Amino acid sequence: MSDSLVAPTTSPLNRIARAASLVMVLFVISRVLGLIREVVIGAQFGAGAQLDAYLAAFRLPDLLFVLVAGGALASAFIPTFSERLAHKDDAGAWDLAAKVANLLVLALTAFAILAALFARPLVEHVIAPGFSSAQQELTVGLMRWMLVSTIIFGLSGLVMGILNSFQHFLLPALAPVFYNLAIIVAALLLAPVMGVQALVIGVVVGSLLHLLIQVPGLIHYHARWSPSVSIEDPGVREVLRLMGPRVLGLAVVQINFMVNVFLASNLVEGSISALNYAWLIMLLPQGIFAQAIATAAFPTFSTQAALGQRKAMQETLGGILALLLFLTIPASVLLYLLRFPAISLLLERGAFDARATEMTAYALAFFSIGLVGHAVVEITARGFYALKDTLTPVSIGIGAMVVNVGLSLLLIRPMAHGGLALANSVATLAEMVILLWLLRGKLGGWEESRVGRSLIRTLAASAIMTVVVIGLLKVLAGWSGPVQAVVIGGAAVAVYAIAAWILGSSEIRSLPRLLRRS
Repeated sequence: MSDSLVAPTTSPLNRIARAASLVMVLFVISRVLGLIREVVIGAQFGAGAQLDAYLAAFRLPDLLFVLVAGGALASAFIPTFSERLAHKDDAGAWDLAAKVANLLVLALTAFAILAALFARPLVEHVIAPGFSSAQQELTVGLMRWMLVSTIIFGLSGLVMGILNSFQHFLLPALAPVFYNLAIIVAALLLAPVMGVQALVIGVVVGSLLHLLIQVPGLIHYHARWSPSVSIEDPGVREVLRLMGPRVLGLAVVQINFMVNVFLASNLVEGSISALNYAWLIMLLPQGIFAQAIATAAFPTFSTQAALGQRKAMQETLGGILALLLFLTIPASVLLYLLRFPAISLLLERGAFDARATEMTAYALAFFSIGLVGHAVVEITARGFYALKDTLTPVSIGIGAMVVNVGLSLLLIRPMAHGGLALANSVATLAEMVILLWLLRGKLGGWEESRVGRSLIRTLAASAIMTVVVIGLLKVLAGWSGPVQAVVIGGAAVAVYAIAAWILGSSEIRSLPRLLRRS
């Protein structure tokens, strides 16, 4: 992969596809390790009270990270940092990075201390009021230790943004691999002795490895650091200005998660765990396809926007949307049809019994409906961020949150935790439609006719695949779940690819060329 910001001999879509192919491979490795992590955790704890406490404890540290340093910082920092690089101001870019890093560490440390001090009332009255007093006590202790990882992850997230701005994706994509490995080792070696506290050790050590693996990248690009902290610097103020709406938007997302934990804590034991397992399985294709493509595309979007290349941005976005729909629509169908065999293959062992499989599959059926929405929102939101418009996607996100919470309250009584999953999917699909419409107006289009023609072929190929999968499920009904998942899943992929080729899908025909390195 070229380390240059713009490769004039390579089209943006080709460059993004090649970068995304690298990120996808590493995301696959990371997601596989994430699955192994969940398999190990599931075997140790099943879908029970201890794991519910751990997942509830994770909510506040994750909230602080996301709001102060996660996607909010990346969406504001990368366009500002890339703009300086695009105009050959390397010294100014590194000065900006140093000031943002110093401010970030100070802010996260202060927030972590406050969160630790008020952990008990937050757990008792906000996060998990439905837990027993013993579960709440466990949740408080786990949360306080996990706050350490928030500070480390914050700095690591900034480093990821820096390296991605240089079109360097290898080390940032490797970082989650080491994070997952740390948790797996802790769950295997320490959990039998320490119980769920072992997972917290894995999280803290994993966050440190997440940061350290990226340090060689900073050295390669001759990173320069200074101890100055200033909110008067124009670049820092621009980052903070862009972060403001994005922080609000991510707060909305986290509120949705907190509402789910709050509501599910009053349901039968294991409901929080089942939602979490189903969510993670849905995130497998979403991460491998949408997040990988969005990660690779964002720096290109930012550069095109900084140089005023709106037409090029339209073409890039249209090609990405067509490719993303080509990949995620069949994935959504397979998640729904093969949810029982897939969960049986991935998770059903040890303490993860048939009841846990049933509860997780119930949630996954509804989460799978929203996969396409989650994937497209990843791309469209980054289009707005590259244009330095963080307010529009945040405003739509707030509306989606209101819909999500309202539907959750409406559906939880008749559908239990499945209603929470369905509410999330419906709200996300609505968010997708509105963002696409608004981005069309802002850019002057995103090659809708091209995307529409591709979508028709994708839907037709997916329909053919669906018929084959339903038939195979009936024929192979007596086979074990893991065998069904492997055999039928493999056949489904082959049928979809052949059908797409016969139907003249440009994505299946151009994918090898796009991914081939020049």
